[in-house]
Amino acid sequence: MASSRIISHSQPNLHRHSPLFDSTKPLPSLNLSLLPKRHRNLRIRASLRGHRVSDVSNDAVELQTSAVSNDVVSKDPPSLPRPLSSNQLSIAVSDGSGLRVAYQGVQGAYSESAAQKAYPNCEAVPCEQFDTAFESVERWLVDRAVLPIENSLGGSIHRNYDLLLRHRLHIVGEVKYAVHHCLMANHGIRLENLKRVLSHPQALAQCENTLTKLGLVREAVDDTAGAAKHVAFHKLQDAGAVASSAAAKIYGLNILAQDIQDDSDNITRFLVLAREPILPGNDKPFKTSIVFSLEEGPGMLFKALAVFALRQINLSKIESRPLRKQPLRTSDDNNNRYPKYFDYIFYIDFEASMADQNAQNALRHLMEFATFLRVLGSYPMDTSTA
Repeated sequence: MASSRIISHSQPNLHRHSPLFDSTKPLPSLNLSLLPKRHRNLRIRASLRGHRVSDVSNDAVELQTSAVSNDVVSKDPPSLPRPLSSNQLSIAVSDGSGLRVAYQGVQGAYSESAAQKAYPNCEAVPCEQFDTAFESVERWLVDRAVLPIENSLGGSIHRNYDLLLRHRLHIVGEVKYAVHHCLMANHGIRLENLKRVLSHPQALAQCENTLTKLGLVREAVDDTAGAAKHVAFHKLQDAGAVASSAAAKIYGLNILAQDIQDDSDNITRFLVLAREPILPGNDKPFKTSIVFSLEEGPGMLFKALAVFALRQINLSKIESRPLRKQPLRTSDDNNNRYPKYFDYIFYIDFEASMADQNAQNALRHLMEFATFLRVLGSYPMDTSTA
């Protein structure tokens, strides 16, 4: 069993009035001290437990600037590994030899296919829960994690947005994967024999029209391939599963219907997470992901979004989530101190590299009124057709 201690990197808090954010000076680099790898051959289980990295506080401003400039010179001792560059990442994506990559689910899950798309020659390591995959990277049990963040039909994976904030991992890439759902059951079972269907809630939602027409009762489980495994293992006679054709082959199930999703353009976007950031460049299209919070007031979100519009930087994603440690904010002029506002943090993806001076200026501008800001990663965009 793996140790319950989470390995994380201590990083300084940079407050918004710090001279580090003087608009006349370039943003600094942040050197990481890396611990030696360990426990590489241990099997990852959902029973991993550890103290969670504390959630964000209102007055913390943490701009991780290790991935800001393309010409940053590391001052780490030669014996310590340096952050990956975007060129090194390209080589890793095309090969992946020797990498252990965590994904949520069991063999045959769409996440496993996404991990293999990102790193074709990697060793894909299944984890029972999203939390386990994050912790596995932090504890050096694996090198990367590939986890879903949004789907073109089902929307955002809120759990993973929350985990991005809670943990200290960096986004170093993205993978877009085309999802083709199949309805499957044990051999000898016909479509009219089915009374219920098992799958992940997102998969069930993506196939709602088809499942409604068939009159099947939906039962949610942790993942699609896990549903197929359960149906096969228990030899269920009245239940089928919604999963991939690969899962049907692995668990010996018969495919009753293919491509049952409501829309043929069913794409899931996955994030590639690592302990160290990459140094972004301008040699290919890049995307940068950030999370920030704002004071309550008229037009505050407008002002935040305007820092990108003024510089012609396109936003590809915006997501809001409750601030867990302070979900309700009270009004200062309310003597009874009744909650008045819901307090939120905002996640944004914008199409620019942090090696771009324009992007750096946008974040400097945002820092003038943001109460918290953290760069989650600046990484190459997946421009493939999934």
